[in-house]
Amino acid sequence: MGDTVLYEAGEGVATLTLNRPRRLNAIVPELMEDFDAGLARAEADDAVRVVRLRGAGRAFCAGYDIGWGAAAMRDAEGDEPWDPMADLRMMSRYVGSYMSLWRSPKPVVAQVQGFCVGGGTDFALCSDLIVVAQDASIGYPPARVWGSPTTAMWIYRVGLERAKRLLLTGDALDGARAVAWGLASECVPAAELDGAALALCRRIARLPANQLQMMKLLVNQAYEQMGLSVTQLIGTLLDGAARHTPEGVAFSRRAAQDVAAAVAERDAPFGDYGRGPR
Repeated sequence: MGDTVLYEAGEGVATLTLNRPRRLNAIVPELMEDFDAGLARAEADDAVRVVRLRGAGRAFCAGYDIGWGAAAMRDAEGDEPWDPMADLRMMSRYVGSYMSLWRSPKPVVAQVQGFCVGGGTDFALCSDLIVVAQDASIGYPPARVWGSPTTAMWIYRVGLERAKRLLLTGDALDGARAVAWGLASECVPAAELDGAALALCRRIARLPANQLQMMKLLVNQAYEQMGLSVTQLIGTLLDGAARHTPEGVAFSRRAAQDVAAAVAERDAPFGDYGRGPR
């Protein structure tokens, strides 16, 4: 396990901290490998009953590192035609990591502050519970160009109307609205977030481990029966397609040169570049 995800445990709670604060904990392959190792370590420890997932610094996770993603897309394909099945295999690796939170026998509480956007929302939405800071900005701006939510968890977490409201605009939710919409269970000032999330984890950890596993399994199975795996397959395929539309390719080329300029150009018509939630 490397240093892009930190691990600590005590009092029945294992804490995984995404640790690329200078890049707002943006996702790169190394971070995902460290995350996988950290969660496996927590699952193997019988003293751990609950997992807490958080981000170092001022953001939870700003999604995929766009500069890395654009460069990797260019280097992998070059002048070759896009292979959607190769793309599916690549992105399914990430979906598998997010869904390891969903499938973990131990409940996972996501502690969300600042930006939780793009692929970063998959970490949060695949967790069991979300405790959020008032200053949070939770949304999927790649819906505007260059992405489709691969885990498709928005649909299952907030329902049809609200999922469409977010995905047809790319707008974000603040902490209070995330609670009002049922996306999170608790909203507190940023200064109180760490204590609130840890207190919830310790409360959950009072239950026997077998009871926790049974209760999580019961609720999750209801959503599995709604076709979750099929929806995720479609979401992952559409994500590859979105990156290879004319607009997606143009965004990728622009981002490979200047990420900030590409994002500013994407968000300019909406008037929210660099701003928090509406």
